[in-house]
Parts: sequence; C-alpha cells; structure tokens
Amino acid sequence: MNVEEIKSRLSRLESLHSAFENKFPAIYGEKDREALLETVKALHTVSREKLEVAAGLYREMSGDAQAKELYRNEHQMKFRLEELLSLLSRDDYDSRVKLETAMERLVQFHRVYDYAVRKALGELTSEVEGMALLAGGEKEKKVPTGIMEELRKVKTLEAELGTLKRFLLRLYTHPGDVHKVEAALRDWHSRGLLWVEARNVEKLSGVADAGEILEGLTLIGVVEKKMRGGEGVYRHRSYSPG
Repeated sequence: MNVEEIKSRLSRLESLHSAFENKFPAIYGEKDREALLETVKALHTVSREKLEVAAGLYREMSGDAQAKELYRNEHQMKFRLEELLSLLSRDDYDSRVKLETAMERLVQFHRVYDYAVRKALGELTSEVEGMALLAGGEKEKKVPTGIMEELRKVKTLEAELGTLKRFLLRLYTHPGDVHKVEAALRDWHSRGLLWVEARNVEKLSGVADAGEILEGLTLIGVVEKKMRGGEGVYRHRSYSPG
C-alpha cells in the first residue's frame, strides 16, 4: 500500500468533488432542455473521472469500509446522471414523463451524496495521515500488514455495530417497516429476481432508507448480501430458486 499514492488520489477526489458541487446547483430550476443537457453532460464528465479515481483508491485500500462507501456513492451518482442523459437525448412523451421522476431521484440522492462523500474523504484522509506516521521513514511508505489488518477489523466492527443499533431502533419504533421490507424482498424474488437492489425494495415497500433495514437483516442472518457493480444486492435466505 503506497501512502503517497493514496494521498494523491484523495487530493484529486477532493478537488473533483468541489468542482462537481459547484456545477450541480445549475440543474435546479433549469427549464431549457438543451441547457439542462449541457449541464448534465458537464456533471457526468466530472462524475466519470471521480469514479475512476475512487475505483483506484478502492483497489489500493482493499477492504477499507470508507473507500468502499466512497466508490459506491460515486457509482450511484454516475448511474443517475447517465439515466438523465439517456432521457434528455430523446424528445418524446415517454422520456418527458420519465425525466421529472429521474430528476427527483437525482436531487433526492444528492441530498445524502455530498455529505457521504465529504465524510468518507475526511475519514480516509485521517486514516492515511495515521498510515504516514506508522510508516515513518520507510522509503516506500508501506504500513505493516498486521497493523493495517487490525485497524480494518476495528473499523468494520464499529460500522457493523452502528448498523445494528440503527436497525434495532427501527425494529423497536417502526416494526412494520421491517416487515414491509422483508415482504417486498420476497415479492421481488417471486417475480424471478434472485438478487435485489435496495432501491427496488424501497420502491416496492414504500419504506424510506430500506437499505438500512436490509443491512441490519444481513447482520442478523435473515438476508444475504453480495456486491455487484459497486452496489449491494440482497436475497432473503428463505428464498430457494427453482
């Protein structure tokens, strides 16, 4: 693990994120279709580079929860911008109807995206500074594998504990939400979908932040999870295909 390379990637991501956030407000209230298309194209160009840098960072810091979260958010933003580009490239009734919904999804996602990215970058920067101190005067700035492994275990446990706390709180205060999420997941399975994205469960169940519940159900063994394209997909353990 090259600390200087990681620091360089983080610095580039911070710069790109600032540029992205400076451009993003231009989509609000834009009525001219061509102007909106150009704005989304500009955002997509920055988003694509951000994803490339985030992917490199994730490979460099394999197993780091914040690097994974950063990559996941960048992947989601690029996907949502591409959805808009596809709709804006056509000018028919169907695309105009879908455009409004896609815009709402993008704006809603952006509300958490900026905070999540800045939080991940901040934590990764602090982590890398710690690596640099541990690396001392080593020429290649390599951190002892054993120390890094223990740090990752601690961070993973902290993340899982936080997930479990949030899940138990929702189970206690809104038990119906948990049942709805489980039912929606099974419903998707009955339609032939083996692995289901959190947003699809959220759409079918009507439960906000369904992914949070799915993560909790994964921790307690009710649901299975795997990564696909940088995003978690879920399967209920009670479901047996064919």
